[in-house]
Amino acid sequence: MSLKIGLVAGEPSGDLIGARVLAGLKRLSPALEAQGIGGPALQAEGMDIWHPMHALTVFGYVDALKRLPTLLRTHQDVKQRWLGEAPDLFLGIDAPDFNLRLEARLKASGTPTVHLVGPSIWAWRYERIHFIKQAVTRILVVFPFEEAIYQNEGIPVTYVGHPLADEIPLVPDLQAARQRLKLDENSRVIAILPGSRASEIKVLAPRFLATAERLFKKDPNLTFLVPMVNESRRQQFDAIAREFNLPSLRVLTQSDLLGQAARPIAWDALEACDVALVASGTATLETALFKKPMVISYYLPLLMRKMMTWKSKQARPYLDWVGLPNILAKDFIVPELLQDEATPEKLTDAVWRLLVDERKQASIAESFLEIHHTLKRDTATIAAQAILNVANGY
Repeated sequence: MSLKIGLVAGEPSGDLIGARVLAGLKRLSPALEAQGIGGPALQAEGMDIWHPMHALTVFGYVDALKRLPTLLRTHQDVKQRWLGEAPDLFLGIDAPDFNLRLEARLKASGTPTVHLVGPSIWAWRYERIHFIKQAVTRILVVFPFEEAIYQNEGIPVTYVGHPLADEIPLVPDLQAARQRLKLDENSRVIAILPGSRASEIKVLAPRFLATAERLFKKDPNLTFLVPMVNESRRQQFDAIAREFNLPSLRVLTQSDLLGQAARPIAWDALEACDVALVASGTATLETALFKKPMVISYYLPLLMRKMMTWKSKQARPYLDWVGLPNILAKDFIVPELLQDEATPEKLTDAVWRLLVDERKQASIAESFLEIHHTLKRDTATIAAQAILNVANGY
C-alpha cells in the first residue's frame, strides 16, 4: 500500500530526526512518499522538498516579526496544497508555532496529524497543551517524563525515546575523533558551541570567545574547536573571532570531514573534546550523550526577554533547570550560567574547574551514561510504527 505523508521540519535538528524517522517509515512501508518542508538530510532520504527548512528558522519574537510575511506565505502555500490534495497523514517535527496551527487546520479537514517532539510546556506556557489536544491525533515525545503529562490531559501519546541516543555511541572514541581532526591525542581540547542561528552567534560568540581568550592565557596549549552548521555561520563567526587573540582556534564545517556527510561536524568536536561550552538547546543533549562535562550558557537581549515574559506571563521557566541534561537528571549535574551570570569571567572559572577536575569529569560521564540508556529506544522504528498506526486508523 502506498502512503503519502506531508512533513514539516523547520530546523537542522528536526531535519536529522525527520530523516531517521522517514528511513524507519520506508523500512516498514517501502512505497511511502513524503513531501513538504525540510533540509538536506530529509532530501537525501527522498523527500520532495517544497520549501527549504531555513524558511522557518527564526530566533525569538523579534526575528519572527521581521520574517512574518515569508512565514505566512510559506504556511499558506503548504496548507492550501494539502487541503487541496490531502495526504494520508501529516507529520510535524518540532517547530510548534508553525506546525501546530497547520496540524489543527488539517486535522479539522479530516487528515490525521502526528507531532514529533513535544513543545516544552513543562518549562513555559503549559496552557498550550489545550491547543495541542485540538491539533494532534497523536503526539510522539522524546523524553520519558513527558508521557504522563499528555496522558493526564487525555492526549494520545507515545514515548519514542530520543533519536540522538540511537545515533551517538554509548562509549565515545576520543582517540578516533582526534585522529579525524588531526589533533594531538594528549592535548587538552575545549569545544565551543554558540548555537546554529545567526542571532545566537551574534549574541553568544563574543562572550564565548572572550572566555576562550581567558582560558588560553591560563594554558597556551589549549585547543578550541568551534563547529558551525554551514559556511554562512562560519563566515559570521570568523568575522567576530578576528577581534580576539586565539591562535589555537579551529572553526569547523562539514567540509572539514569529507566522506562523513551523514555525521554532523559538531559530533566530532564533542567526541574529541575534554570539556565543552555550550549554548542551551539540543546541543547540550548531544554533549551529554558524548559523556562530556560542559558549562551551559545563554543570553537573551533585554527586549526579547520582555517579549517572552509578556507572551508567556512568566518571568522564568517552571523548572529549576534550563539545560536538558540537568532537567533529565533533576539535578545540577553541570553548571548553568545564564543572562547576567553569563560573563566571560564566570564562564572561564566554570570551564576551568571542570577541565582540571578529573574526578568530577568521571562522575558527570557516569550520570550521562544513565541518561543515555534511558533515552535509547530505537526511536526511528517506534516512531515509524506509531505513525503508520495513526495513518491506518489504529
